[in-house]
Amino acid sequence: MAVFTKINKNDISYIENQFNLEKIKKFKGIKKGIENTNYLIQTNNNKYILTIFEKRIHGGCKYKDLTFFMKLMSKLSKLNIKCPEPVRNKKGNYIFKLKNKNACIVSFLEGKDKKQLNANDCFSVGKNIAKMHIASKKIKLFRKNSLSINSWKPLLNKIDIKINSLSKNLINNMENELKYIKKNWPNEIPTGIIHSDLFIDNIFFYKKRFYGFIDFYFSSTDFLAYELATCVNALCFKKKQNKFVLDKNKSSKLLKGYQSLRKLTLAEKNSFNVLCRGSALRYLLTRSFDYLNTPKSAIIKIKNPREYIQKLTFHRNLDSFEEYLK
Repeated sequence: MAVFTKINKNDISYIENQFNLEKIKKFKGIKKGIENTNYLIQTNNNKYILTIFEKRIHGGCKYKDLTFFMKLMSKLSKLNIKCPEPVRNKKGNYIFKLKNKNACIVSFLEGKDKKQLNANDCFSVGKNIAKMHIASKKIKLFRKNSLSINSWKPLLNKIDIKINSLSKNLINNMENELKYIKKNWPNEIPTGIIHSDLFIDNIFFYKKRFYGFIDFYFSSTDFLAYELATCVNALCFKKKQNKFVLDKNKSSKLLKGYQSLRKLTLAEKNSFNVLCRGSALRYLLTRSFDYLNTPKSAIIKIKNPREYIQKLTFHRNLDSFEEYLK
């Protein structure tokens, strides 16, 4: 989430005419994240999130994609998965135009993200990811992952060599890593609808307990275990002497929590290291591009790619699934 597009009182009046909401009393931009513009909007009795989808390199703004996201959140909500529920406008549509861009309004999810997860939180998150994966099996929707392995080479080609200022020979190192990952990438492990972006700010807790997931705008059909690999990268590392190293207590709890509801297959376990390396490379690529190309006018905190340089290096020194367990 971020603020790339600014709105004013005239835009709020336009929204009020489009939707059967109470009069909007307050609106405030949300600065977290890097992809879309988000505002918290409030009436006397309710809160909502307004999202304006930005036409940026990483996709996710095509109408058919947005329809997928809205239907997915609506169906997950009905299957008792806590997540924002999209609101239809007076014409019965989830998507509407604002500032010549696609936009939507979803319900406000109670709680907030934690600054840091403990091991028990990781177990709970893992269990609820499995619950979401199991529920999504009942949903007959499909969306190809726009940031799957086949998109990484074209994205790498768009990253200026100036990124080497962060790490010597970084472009060449990413090219070599991509070759290894492509050679070892699995093709016959379980797939389903995944969130695809479960970072700590997309996981909400309420009264110190897990409450729900937000920001489904990368969700797609992909390997279920790839979701866990992304979560290991996003949630289970700690900084030690200025370097990111795996907290095996957290990764172990995350994986055990997941397997308390859905057991990983042997093929998923055998592929887990390359999935972790792939996920780390994916975020290194997108963060590198954003680091060089995010407009200065955007109200946003740019995420430094160095974190994922270190995480990718760490995974390269591991091999088996057991090395992610305590």
